[in-house]
Amino acid sequence: MKLGLGLHRGLALRLDYLLLGLLALLLAACGGDEGDDLDQYMQDATKNIKPKVQPLPEVKPYVALIYNEDGTLSDPFRARKVTSKSGNLQPDLKRPKEPMESYPLESVKYVGMISKNKLTFALLKAPDNSLQQVKVGNYVGQNFGRVTAIADNEVTLVEIVQDELSGDWVDRTSTLALQE
Repeated sequence: MKLGLGLHRGLALRLDYLLLGLLALLLAACGGDEGDDLDQYMQDATKNIKPKVQPLPEVKPYVALIYNEDGTLSDPFRARKVTSKSGNLQPDLKRPKEPMESYPLESVKYVGMISKNKLTFALLKAPDNSLQQVKVGNYVGQNFGRVTAIADNEVTLVEIVQDELSGDWVDRTSTLALQE
């Protein structure tokens, strides 16, 4: 019985190899001339197509421009000297500084107004949270700002700043709005 079972397995194994060979033969027979037909179709399809490619635009040569050729602009990377030209307006650099001149105007807040003996004072809050009283004529800010008017809703100042192009000293009006 053992002999019959081994013979049966050997026969089945040969039959598997035979079927595998036939399948390979069939697959090889199927791939014959169809590839040539596809190649021929692709060649025929591209014969009637004419590509429409526009030519590239002409590249113009780079021409470097000289910055400030006529010398009218000042070099932004070179420190300017403070020069007194024809303008009569000059800040008084010899007068003693007032306490509110040590703070930038942007950091000072107008928080209230009081009146004493027909004098009006503005209450200004410095960045260190101290309150200072100023009246018309006092200086505030780092640009030589002088208080010109005190109203319920704002304090008006005239600052003396240097013009960026000419270097002359000019007046600039600034205001501090009431902070609530």
